[in-house]
Amino acid sequence: QVQLVESGGGLVQAGGSLRLSCAASGGTFSSYAMGWARQAPGKEREFVARISWSGGSTYYANSVRGRFTISRDNAKNTVYLQMNSLKPEDTAVYYCAAATSTHSLDRTAYWGQGTQVTVSS
Repeated sequence: QVQLVESGGGLVQAGGSLRLSCAASGGTFSSYAMGWARQAPGKEREFVARISWSGGSTYYANSVRGRFTISRDNAKNTVYLQMNSLKPEDTAVYYCAAATSTHSLDRTAYWGQGTQVTVSS
């Protein structure tokens, strides 16, 4: 069973950047597809980025495409989310998730505890 721990959240001004990290343990990291999801107050959780086990395939929500980049380092058991040109509407708790495929992330039971990202205007 994989355990996930996010870090790197914080307060940033609009237009700024943050890099989130998610460290995995307890499983074979390189066999998992990974994703980043976020949940803003009063809204449902939504996936913003997904990456295949090899890193060869990535998927983005329309709201972040061109601004966010997901990547992974299988040697370090870590997945990253580079967030540039941040907007106030990006404010949310960001979670990482693991699953056997990018398509099954929506049904996964493997979630981190979340890290808060706040973008001020």
